[in-house]
Order: sequence, then C-alpha cells, then structure tokens
Amino acid sequence: MNATSGKIRIDKYLWSIRIFKTRSQATEACSKGNIKMNGQSVKASKMIELNDQYEIKASNRKWVIKVTGFLQQRVQYAEAVQFYLDITPVVEKKDLSYQAPVFHTGKRLSKMGRPTKKERRGLDDFFNS
Repeated sequence: MNATSGKIRIDKYLWSIRIFKTRSQATEACSKGNIKMNGQSVKASKMIELNDQYEIKASNRKWVIKVTGFLQQRVQYAEAVQFYLDITPVVEKKDLSYQAPVFHTGKRLSKMGRPTKKERRGLDDFFNS
C-alpha cells in the first residue's frame, strides 16, 4: 500500500482514518452537508488530494483536518493519525464538551445501595412539596 499516491473518495478516506465508525456514516455526513471544503459541502464521491483541508462535523466533535496521505483501507488508530493533520482551532476544541451528557432520571446510580432513612425522608419531602 503506497500511502502517498493514488486518489480516494472522501467518504472512504474519512472512514479509513477513523473519523467515522462506518463508511455509510461518512457517506451520510457528506449528504447532510457536515463535510465542507472551503465552506462548500462536498459529495461523498469527491476525490481528495494531498493538502486538501476539510471541516468535519461528526456526532461528538468538530474537526478541521489537512490531508497528508491516502489510505486505501482502514488501519489501526496509531497508523491512521499519520495520514492527516488535525488543525482544529484550540477555541473550538475547548468549546465542545467531550463528556457524555448526564441525564438525571430520579433513579440512584448502580451499586450505590439503598437510600438511608434520612435520605428517604429528604426525598419524600422533596417530591411531596
């Protein structure tokens, strides 16, 4: 596999460098307009070239990457990061929360045990007032 020659579709490239978990997710992101080059949405069939810059809006993160090489197949993460340069502005990295959202359903966390009598009284007062 020669990593610096040949051309590859943008959806296959994003899948191979592990931005998206599946190729169909990468294709869907292109069709929704989440992949942009120079502010313009790109189609999944667009052939990438070296030094192209893309803005990618994935489910949990926003990326700005520069293509530094081509991958014809998916490889492990340690290898994949060598084929792009992450040039996402620091401000955008800080703005995004990389933590899972917290939803309070009113249930106690697993393996926390039963509430004490004092905690139960506090809960009863809270819910009945």
